[in-house]
Amino acid sequence: MRSPRLPLQYLAAFRAAGLHQNLRAASEELNLTHSAVSQQIRALELQLGFPVFDRQGRRVVLNAAGQALLRSVERAYQELDQGLRAATAAHGVEQRSLRITLLPSFAQRWLLPRLGRWHACHPEVTLEIEATPRLVDLEREGFDLALRQGLGPWPGVISEPLFDLSMLPVASPALAHQLIGQPLEALAQAPLLGDPGQWETWFEQAGLRRQVVPVAIFNDFGILLQAAEQGMGVGLTRELLAADALLDGRLVRVAPRQAMLKEPQRYHILYPPGSKDEPALRAFIDWLHQETAQSRAALDGSLTCLATGKVSAAAASPPA
Repeated sequence: MRSPRLPLQYLAAFRAAGLHQNLRAASEELNLTHSAVSQQIRALELQLGFPVFDRQGRRVVLNAAGQALLRSVERAYQELDQGLRAATAAHGVEQRSLRITLLPSFAQRWLLPRLGRWHACHPEVTLEIEATPRLVDLEREGFDLALRQGLGPWPGVISEPLFDLSMLPVASPALAHQLIGQPLEALAQAPLLGDPGQWETWFEQAGLRRQVVPVAIFNDFGILLQAAEQGMGVGLTRELLAADALLDGRLVRVAPRQAMLKEPQRYHILYPPGSKDEPALRAFIDWLHQETAQSRAALDGSLTCLATGKVSAAAASPPA
């Protein structure tokens, strides 16, 4: 018996519906109407001569035939993507774009101030940046690279550690000077910004048990750091996100950095295995490693270690 001819024009709708198990989500991804996606799937099933989905109320669930087809379609999409990359490389890469997803706080506080240096070195590469806390499927949604925090591993992608997530209390120069030479109890009584659980863990690791009631809690470290710069309180933040503000004196470190977690977390660079030899991607990854190393070296060179149990006057002074 001859196999049915595969109707390629309907595969995008089938793939999106199969991955989401939901026609509305598939229609949003493809920028089509719910009706259009439904019609394409019905047309696919009509030409194949058998159903690939089971309907369960508003949901569509892949049946055994649909699961087998989706596996093949996914492999075909990966092959096509690799072929496109190979063709682009063979042509000489006149202009290349990289789609990147990362957290808004890292985009705002660290990456954005450095993008001018990247562009000066690689004007042929356009960066498409999506700053979002949403976790994405890199290959399915067409992203080349993600910057994410956590312990890993992340299945199906390559991960490279970028930097450790040490936590650091920071404040505006005026507020920091009020804490110069004071014991940690004084810091605990100051107006605090951020998650109370993280603060309590930080104080406990510093040798002080204290229940914390912050003056404000934020869901984004970028906003927290802006509040700290404006003198609203002492913010507990990831050190690298505050690097530029610490180096130019907008913020001041008021206590030692701590890892905070029993299992130290890191920022990681994630990318699909098929992209590991892509020149533009490799250049951007190498640039990220160089820039984070420079940020770390600048911080280590300008911030004086703090005396145990007290805020040091040297550390609370803005760097020259």
